[in-house]
Amino acid sequence: MFYLTTAIDYTNGSPHIGHAYEKVLADVLARYRRLRGDEVFFLTGVDQHGQKVQQTAEKEGVNPATFVKRTTKKFLNLWEKLDVRYDGWAETIDERHKACVQAILTTLQEQGQLYKKAHSGHYSVRQEQFLSDRDRDESGNFGPEWGEVIVIEEENWYFKLSEHTAWLKEYLETTSDAVLPAFRKAELVNALERNSGTDLCISRPKERLRWGIEFPFDPDFVTYVWFDALINYISFAGYRAAEGSELPDFSKLWTADERPVHIIGKDILVPAHGIYWLCMLHAMGFKDEEMPRLLVHGWWNIKGEKMSKSLGNIVDPNELADKFGVEALRYYLVRDITTGKDSDFDLERLIMLFNTELANELGNLCNRALNMSQRFTDGVLTLSGATTEDDLTLQQSLAESTAEYRAAMDEFDVSRALQAISRHVVHCNGYAERMKPWELKKDPAQADRLATVLYHLAESVAHCSVLLSPVLPEAAAKLASQLNRPDLLDLRFGDLSWGLLADGHAIGKPKPVFPRIVIEESAE
Repeated sequence: MFYLTTAIDYTNGSPHIGHAYEKVLADVLARYRRLRGDEVFFLTGVDQHGQKVQQTAEKEGVNPATFVKRTTKKFLNLWEKLDVRYDGWAETIDERHKACVQAILTTLQEQGQLYKKAHSGHYSVRQEQFLSDRDRDESGNFGPEWGEVIVIEEENWYFKLSEHTAWLKEYLETTSDAVLPAFRKAELVNALERNSGTDLCISRPKERLRWGIEFPFDPDFVTYVWFDALINYISFAGYRAAEGSELPDFSKLWTADERPVHIIGKDILVPAHGIYWLCMLHAMGFKDEEMPRLLVHGWWNIKGEKMSKSLGNIVDPNELADKFGVEALRYYLVRDITTGKDSDFDLERLIMLFNTELANELGNLCNRALNMSQRFTDGVLTLSGATTEDDLTLQQSLAESTAEYRAAMDEFDVSRALQAISRHVVHCNGYAERMKPWELKKDPAQADRLATVLYHLAESVAHCSVLLSPVLPEAAAKLASQLNRPDLLDLRFGDLSWGLLADGHAIGKPKPVFPRIVIEESAE
């Protein structure tokens, strides 16, 4: 079982392009793993507790439960629009999640992993956490990333994080795929060195915050939002679920044979997922070989600057999908960024990549393969001619591109996988230019050669439809339908070999699948 999760989205705002990228990336990887023949469970959801939610709800004069329900709907609507197909949906106000969090708190308290103490210190309202001198910049100030910082003195419950940091350091040193891509691990190790002696405050007094999961053994406190939210990865996977629950079987979902993958943004690697979460799991008794892999993606920036409400440069994925289409947006999001690194969002590149790689290159191949087959051979594909060196070279190009595609997808590098498909499409169009089927049609003696050329082009379209299906499921389904083989999308990698289209196979009526994006210039 391949268990894939994304970070759950905080319901104190609207979804932006970063949210959309993370969910589309996860959806693509889940679909790809099914193409591999794997059993997959893809979990995503929303984080609904915390001080910011309570404050925003109070400003709007509504109950926090009403506020998060309304905000959650925005995320649900967007994932439906973007064709993100998840298997499990997490909401942290779910009673099953609350029960799991409280059971874990009780167990950790019984094991001596929690203690209560008074503390006075600086507190980041934005990040909902206490700060230390390690969080100050070179000038001794708390940077803008922390937002409003106030001084608070109060009693709280603490998790003995410091007892697990030595283990975490060794685990990171000995586990090559603990953090992916590998270069992201260095910043986690450096952060761990700075925070090795610090424990984690995991509660908030109800006199300051009531919107959270109550401590089962101290009802004057609610659970710190990060401690609560991180547990969603196991609570909705069936960890400590009540008998008869509709949640998955945790023992089958979370296995050492196929360690879970958590897809997260680089901003929440340290300290939440890379330190807090792994140490929490260790305290719960999870073994090294059961630790999740953290797949860390970068940010979409605007001209090198992080998107933010204060700068007014947030990109709305809803508007992009409505204007350019879901397929164009999905393609751009996973094509123009290398997993793990930052990228600049560029509307011109969204249009250029779609028009060049899909409308022009793949669209041209489809037009040649399907339209010419309808016009020249009445839509019937035959293999009656001799195979030439050009034909064998095309077959080799497909085999190499498919192998590169699979290697890239196995390494979570969707951009490189799409480039591999594009290379074969370009090869096919070059092949068509050399073979000139429109000229072969003029010579009846070349009928067998014409049929062989058109077969090679149509067979390549069939393979491309399967390989593109994780990224462009709707477009892939249209291509498979036009090939009169809708069952192509039921195939698995083991079924992908030359000859998907049988000798004598009749294709359907072709229609454009990738119409060019044309932006009308407004009149001066």
